[in-house]
Amino acid sequence: MSAAPLASDDRKEVATFIGVGANLGFARDAVLNALADLSRLPMTAFVAASGLYRSAPVDGDGPDYINAVAELATTLSAHELLLALQALETKYGRVRTTRNAPRTLDLDLLLYGDGILKTPDLIVPHPRIAERAFVLMPLVELAGPVAIPGQGRADALLARISGQDIERLDA
Repeated sequence: MSAAPLASDDRKEVATFIGVGANLGFARDAVLNALADLSRLPMTAFVAASGLYRSAPVDGDGPDYINAVAELATTLSAHELLLALQALETKYGRVRTTRNAPRTLDLDLLLYGDGILKTPDLIVPHPRIAERAFVLMPLVELAGPVAIPGQGRADALLARISGQDIERLDA
């Protein structure tokens, strides 16, 4: 995937990780297309993506999810990135009904550098990152023992999770 040009201003580039998931419609296609769309975000470069994973819904119902994690390098602020992610979700027909409802596309800002951010509309690291194998497994595949600020290493957090139905899909 090609990288979008970065900004020419003095903003600092930040490594970010985005959780990508879908379980409605053509979920696999939505995830793959969303990964391509992430590579075209302004002031952002696409670094890499994990493989695809199938997982059962956690704290919800509906069809199984297709999940992945993408690494981006961006000069967007965390809130600017959140707005860009929400715009992509809308493009894919995401309708926010109830928490953990099935969705056409879900994009979560998992990590924004080594920062911790708590505002009314954004919490980073993602508040449930340490509880979700469908996030941690592709994150560990992509970034190894990456540190989750205030929580520990992703691989150690993944080792503590059991009982979640998840499998890596073949290409």
